[in-house]
Amino acid sequence: MIYHAPTNIPTFDVIALVHTPLRIDFYAYFVIIVMLTFPLACLGYPSMTVWPKPAPQLTPEQQHIREDFYNYWLTELPKRYSVIEEFNHGYPLRSARTGFSRTLDIGAGRGEHVGYENLNEQAYVAMDLRPDLLSATASRYPQIKTLVGDIHERQPFEDGYFDRILAIHVLEHLPNLPVALDEVRRLLAKGGQFSVLIPCDPGFAYSIARNISAKRMFIQRYHMSYDWFVAAEHINPPHEILAELTQRFQIVHQVYFPLGVPIIPLNLVIGMTLESL
Repeated sequence: MIYHAPTNIPTFDVIALVHTPLRIDFYAYFVIIVMLTFPLACLGYPSMTVWPKPAPQLTPEQQHIREDFYNYWLTELPKRYSVIEEFNHGYPLRSARTGFSRTLDIGAGRGEHVGYENLNEQAYVAMDLRPDLLSATASRYPQIKTLVGDIHERQPFEDGYFDRILAIHVLEHLPNLPVALDEVRRLLAKGGQFSVLIPCDPGFAYSIARNISAKRMFIQRYHMSYDWFVAAEHINPPHEILAELTQRFQIVHQVYFPLGVPIIPLNLVIGMTLESL
């Protein structure tokens, strides 16, 4: 099959702009404005999402595959895509103030981030829903405390107990994000920092990256569609997360990776450092 590019797509003649008055087709102009303002439009406005979102209904086979691929992906990610991993785990350290003493790592999993921290200068609590993952974390890092818990529920700490809370690729998975963020706000000390990383999913660049990485690996490993898996994993897109965050916290630092420009569709990850309002 020979592909013929459509001839009716609106164009933006950049070269002609140098010699003639500004000529931008209405639709092209609309696309440019949406791409430039999309991340900003998410900030300061209440979310229209109905919470909580329904839990994905998976078969026993799908549940088994989900857990297997989660562990497989965590093993392969640092080896194949170390640049992204360095950003994911390096950003919270680069953007944090010095002198914090108590850190809560939400969704710590197997402790992927713990190894980047200086554990001699803080009390570190790694929290996750899955006790098997935390068991592995405790074995690797016996000096930290592990907690099996759900951030949707009240945790056994007094108000303002932590001066730093981490959520590294966690918020996109939470079915009742407002409730979870309310608990984060309760646990965070006045002047404390909340470090967040979220994927730019859905997004143009993220879709391309996923197609040549996780999606390809999943199909090769299980010989089935990847769609059900990602639909069950990334249930909160960036605009919903940003809307809920900015109702409770102030963004004091933000980085869009890898391009650095605040356009969600053109990046892979957003790193944010926030403080309570």
